[in-house]
Amino acid sequence: MAEVAKKPVKITETILRDAHQSLIATRMTTDHMLPIIEKMDKIGYHSVECWGGATFDASLRFLKEDPWERLRKLRSGFKNTKLQMLFRGQNILGYRHYADDVVAYFVQKSLANGIDIIRIFDALNDLRNLESTVNAANKENGHSQIAISYTLGDAYTLDYYTTMAKRIEDMGASSICIKDMAGLLVPYAATELVTALKSAVKIPIDLHTHYTSGVGGMTYLKAVEAGCDIIDTAMSPFAMGTSQPATEVMVETFKGTQFDSGLDQNLLAEVADYFRPLRDQALDEGVLNPKVMGVNIKTLLYQVPGGMLSNLLSQLKEQNAEDKYYDVLEEIPRVRKDFGEPPLVTPSSQIVGTQAVLNVLSGERYKMVTKESKAMLSGQYGQTVKPFNPEVVKKAIGDTKPITVRPADLIEPELKKIEAEISEWKEQDEDVLTYALFPQVALDFFKYRQAQKTKVDVTAADGQNQAYPV
Repeated sequence: MAEVAKKPVKITETILRDAHQSLIATRMTTDHMLPIIEKMDKIGYHSVECWGGATFDASLRFLKEDPWERLRKLRSGFKNTKLQMLFRGQNILGYRHYADDVVAYFVQKSLANGIDIIRIFDALNDLRNLESTVNAANKENGHSQIAISYTLGDAYTLDYYTTMAKRIEDMGASSICIKDMAGLLVPYAATELVTALKSAVKIPIDLHTHYTSGVGGMTYLKAVEAGCDIIDTAMSPFAMGTSQPATEVMVETFKGTQFDSGLDQNLLAEVADYFRPLRDQALDEGVLNPKVMGVNIKTLLYQVPGGMLSNLLSQLKEQNAEDKYYDVLEEIPRVRKDFGEPPLVTPSSQIVGTQAVLNVLSGERYKMVTKESKAMLSGQYGQTVKPFNPEVVKKAIGDTKPITVRPADLIEPELKKIEAEISEWKEQDEDVLTYALFPQVALDFFKYRQAQKTKVDVTAADGQNQAYPV
């Protein structure tokens, strides 16, 4: 009997980014991370996702930390492991499209400060919105991984996904990620999708899912059997629920098979032991809501990401309209169809969800239209897979003609203007980028940083002023 060729599955660990973003609203601090990274560095992960996504905003806004400083500290601790970030294409880590010069500079600085792999996605799967990032990453010899936002709908066929994968390979991406943000990819569909992609392209395939719908582990099993090269997992204390399947579980699943990852369960157990008290503390303090730890089958019924469901509930609660929850859930697919059937991921999920809430609460569809909905229907976020509903476009933006060019083509270079605005507060080159993304939040942080420095200036006994480091 012929020996089966070994094809070890590679593991990307998400506990330092997506896992805590999904479960505790991105509240893990740098000080929480640093004591364990030397041990994590010995495990042999393909990469550790530790930056990007919401970590940048949350670090500044809630933790009063410089995200660039976090990255530098992580880089100095991870001597053998590739570091990975999530990057929203032309939106970078913010919520609007930025000029190409800002995108290129952000990529350059991310790689210079320690990132190896940049995972780039666009909420609408409009590849034009990823061109600048891929070109910038390739120019700096970084690994550019383009993510296809996975969703369901008439337009999202195997042919759609394989065509997109070929275009991604032609763009010069180093690898492809299937980004299943809502946990919609079920096991046998994963077999079909991965098999189709592997026959269409030569670059590696990474699968990223969330456990929200309860099928994540089985989906990974079928995907790896079909040829998937890399899977994203989270250490067990911050796994499952709206996070990823557990690292240790997937390592054990493939142990002794041709897909054996080779990772050491004893080392993994030591890392899990470190994070467990942090998880328990988050539970005790109410930062971790037990509701996000379970299975939410409504994700499959309504095709709505878990984070979007909780956001809808809080919006309705504020309006004393929690009884309208199911009406809104039924309205979401209708709004999504009107808006060209985009995948539901930041920022399209917020735009569609908020508009659905308004449609239900006002008692008339599109009586009130948010400025973000108008921007989407004007083409300012890019091109959707299907056309917009012309009646809704008329109601929302009147006779304004939607743009059809790449949105960033209409944005003038921004860096010089931002440099001038921030000169008073700039302490490092990266401050320019922090301000470019979140002007008000950045200014508040810069003022806080200045105040902290002033606090540690003490007058020495001899009357000379000395500065002590924070």
